[in-house]
Amino acid sequence: MNKVEEFNEYRSKMNDKIVGSNNKILKRIFNLDTNAFAEGSIDKKTKEMIGLSSSMVLRCDDCVRYHLGKCYELGVNDEQIFEIFSIANLIGGTIVIPHLRRAVEFWEELKEQEGK
Repeated sequence: MNKVEEFNEYRSKMNDKIVGSNNKILKRIFNLDTNAFAEGSIDKKTKEMIGLSSSMVLRCDDCVRYHLGKCYELGVNDEQIFEIFSIANLIGGTIVIPHLRRAVEFWEELKEQEGK
């Protein structure tokens, strides 16, 4: 199993457990997250690019992987992804570089998974 499949399987399994706990606050947080990234006055693709950049600055590898997957699904190309990476590193500083490396690796795996 590659990193993309492993991440998606783990995320799905754990989200099911969390939502299945029937905790009202956690369910609301998950719902808020879903609604925040829905189509609105800002399109989904732009929201995912913002989410990716923010996640890199916050140094959350799981969030970075999630938003990379969504960006890939929504048609973000290599040139755009590296622009997002550059903005995140500009804002977050050199501490973001290790996350950048892992993000580039995950991006490459996303493309390989689809045979691109």
